[in-house]
Amino acid sequence: MRSLPRTMPALITPFTRSGELNLAAHAQNAARMWDLGIRGKLVAGSTGEGPYLEPGERRSLVTTARGAAPRSFILCGVHAETVRTATAAMQEASDGGADAVLVTTPTTLVRYRPDLIELFFTDVVEAAPIPVLLYSVPKVTGVELAEESAATLSRHAGVAGMKDSGGDPIRASRLVKATPADFALFAGATAAVSLSIGVGAHGAITASANYAPRLVDDTVIAARRSARAAEPLQSTLSTLSTAVERYGIPAVKYAAGRAGFSPGYCRSPLVSPAPDVKRLVRQAMSVAGLS
Repeated sequence: MRSLPRTMPALITPFTRSGELNLAAHAQNAARMWDLGIRGKLVAGSTGEGPYLEPGERRSLVTTARGAAPRSFILCGVHAETVRTATAAMQEASDGGADAVLVTTPTTLVRYRPDLIELFFTDVVEAAPIPVLLYSVPKVTGVELAEESAATLSRHAGVAGMKDSGGDPIRASRLVKATPADFALFAGATAAVSLSIGVGAHGAITASANYAPRLVDDTVIAARRSARAAEPLQSTLSTLSTAVERYGIPAVKYAAGRAGFSPGYCRSPLVSPAPDVKRLVRQAMSVAGLS
């Protein structure tokens, strides 16, 4: 596997008004990220409305992103409740040209069974055609991947790292200490980026990189130097992301549009943000010096 970039956006997925993939807009977004110096991207993640994607659409998103930014590192999200479903989705990602997959914790029948969640990942990794990153996003799934399970899974040759979106830098520190040196831990919560990197995380994969990609990347770079260097950037980034992301993916898409990307529409049941939310997003971006 190629080296993992330090910064990756959890890239939005543009849909048409009728709910079809808008691949032309997706290509524009992927190409623009590369032009801005962002060398990797997650497609079909939570912010990319991955749980709403249909069979075949991951392949289309990955293929389009690869064509628009051929040298970019492409990570593809997988949201599945069974190993069979995950295996099919991973094959789609591989067929489309993804470098690795990001596999989310299952969320329903095994929610309170950490042993079965660990078994799910073990079987998924064994079936994966490309490297796997684990994904714990309790705000979305209601499930947090147990630290003990992450440590065990990290020693599997097919596991390259993990995105942890719980936002706890202390947990990040424990995960770094419990996993091999080449296990790449990514902060998934914007507010925890600099502190997580300060305790050894590899980088950040965030929704905020859709509307503030350079600010996120600058924060990551500064945090690798020192906490003091990152503090003003992290403060601006945290304030901005809190103002935007409290209103969910529709607000992230609207902010991305304000930043020059092509957000398209959300897929139902998500809907476009209300006018007052748009106003608040514009204000937050203006305060951050982004529009």
